[in-house]
Amino acid sequence: MSEAAMQKKGVGSVIWEYLTTIDHKKIAHLYLLGGGLFFILGGLEAMVIRIQLMKPENDFVSAGLYNEVITMHGTTMIFLAAMPLLLGLMNAAMPLQIGARDVAFPFLNSLGFWLFMFGGILLNCSWFMGGAPDAGWTAYAPLSTTSPGHGVDFYIAGLQIAGAGTLIGGINFLVTIINMRAPGMTYMRMPLFTWTTFITSILILFAFPALTVGLFLLMFERMFGAAFFDVSLGGNAIIWQHLFWIFGHPEVYILILPCFGIFSDVFSTFSKKRLFGYTAMVFATIVIAFLGFMVWAHHMFTVGLGPVANTIFSIATMAIAVPTGIKIFNWLATLWGGTITINSAMLWSLAFIPSFTIGGMTGVMVATVAADYQYHDTYFVIAHFHYVIVGGTVFGIFAGLHYWWPKMFGRILNEALGKWAFWLFFIGFHLTFFIQHFLGLMGMPRRYWVFLKDQGLDTGNLISSVGAFFMAAGVIIFFINIIYTAAKGEKTPGDPYDGRTLEWSIPSPPAHYNFKQLPLVRGLDPLWIEKMEGNGKMTPAEPLGDIHMPNNSFIPFVMSLGFFIAGFGFIYHNDTVLGTIAMFGGMAIGLLAMLTRSLKDDLGHHIKKEELEKEAE
Repeated sequence: MSEAAMQKKGVGSVIWEYLTTIDHKKIAHLYLLGGGLFFILGGLEAMVIRIQLMKPENDFVSAGLYNEVITMHGTTMIFLAAMPLLLGLMNAAMPLQIGARDVAFPFLNSLGFWLFMFGGILLNCSWFMGGAPDAGWTAYAPLSTTSPGHGVDFYIAGLQIAGAGTLIGGINFLVTIINMRAPGMTYMRMPLFTWTTFITSILILFAFPALTVGLFLLMFERMFGAAFFDVSLGGNAIIWQHLFWIFGHPEVYILILPCFGIFSDVFSTFSKKRLFGYTAMVFATIVIAFLGFMVWAHHMFTVGLGPVANTIFSIATMAIAVPTGIKIFNWLATLWGGTITINSAMLWSLAFIPSFTIGGMTGVMVATVAADYQYHDTYFVIAHFHYVIVGGTVFGIFAGLHYWWPKMFGRILNEALGKWAFWLFFIGFHLTFFIQHFLGLMGMPRRYWVFLKDQGLDTGNLISSVGAFFMAAGVIIFFINIIYTAAKGEKTPGDPYDGRTLEWSIPSPPAHYNFKQLPLVRGLDPLWIEKMEGNGKMTPAEPLGDIHMPNNSFIPFVMSLGFFIAGFGFIYHNDTVLGTIAMFGGMAIGLLAMLTRSLKDDLGHHIKKEELEKEAE
């Protein structure tokens, strides 16, 4: 649908369009909006933490509220901000990069988003219903099994629903990449971002079930009186840690690998060069994914697994640094001798290399078992983790947003504002987290609500908190940039960067059906090959004909709403009759929506060849 047509429609019809859409490009907008809102929320929680720790013995928030805030900050940022923002970028770019008209299962794509959104809303309802979860974002037993109130129950129900959405998204992307590549698009011709989406989806497929199992066990323990983690009844509290980290370590790579793909595409485009060592980059990604499942117990060096287990996990953890190092050197070699353009997307990508490398170096430090006994549960680990997740994932998300914004919305983000946002955030990031390495080495434990005077921790914490305000200012400017661009931004052509991959071969924003005729791919960087041969555009792989597209559907929204209501029911079924009604009623709505979808034939619609010819005129 063209922008002019969208403007003619009323607000109500646009909202209805987005509630029922199954177009991957609009679902990308929804993921970016939802993830962006949760990113702001997680950022506000981070600011509360840093204000509380600005000075010794501060009483900005109470100890109990502080526990809730650190739990929700971690949970929100990882599950509800970073993941959906990356899924948004995958939805926006990946189908275009492989020359597909849509994803394999458009209906499931919509369902995945609405499950994530309702799961996130359910989790955050806890703030208004007796208190948020307070057992840390990792929810270790027995802290999580004995936490009073319903906070942890909201954590369980919210993550179950949101996690189901992510799992659906991962399966959908896998099938799309395997089955829907354009003619000639072999695996070794796919852009790196598509490759990392593919590998990330495999990680989602194998990692999320472990979290699901853990959450089910925790749910049965808290809501129905089981005893999986209760030592006095023959349970084992450490089993939760194993289940959580068998999911949680691959999750780190689920968050970073798509960003590796973004950086690869950005470096290649703005250096005017093929990505150096493309094959090595692909295999390094596969090796990282494989090893990512072999290292979970490095989070558990201090629980007493014994020297043999600790040594094996330590060696496996250090081994992961090798394929990551290969990537760093290949990016540097791509830049070497290139015709480099420095813009906002490139700034975020360049800043990632030293920032993430510091995170990698401290990662090898904490992988050393004897040293980890000293680092464990100190601010050193907080610093390491944020150098990887913020210096990797958040930088990658910002790079991807700047890079693909003109493709998604037909307008380029303002460069001056983009650079202001970058420098404020970049300086603030290093101010906030670099000093935390030293605070950790000086003995400051993580998750502590206050620190005392005369411990030598005052200056470091003050610097860290000042840095957080710089980061907040950078994010605010980025959001101002979005509003400014929507109001005043210039329209862009389909290929504003002289791009190399298929998404730049079609107009911005793309038509509902993406490609009028599927393109013929003749090598890596297919658009660049055509440009070098003087064609300037892709050769079609098929004659112009009718295009079959699926219809919009309201069922995913209704189904997710049903499970959202059932989530409240599971939490409150022991307290009130209403809880039991909500539990059965919500499940009934969800299952009826499933039944409706199963029994109703939805044959989609055709866009006629004549219409396409008219548009071409």
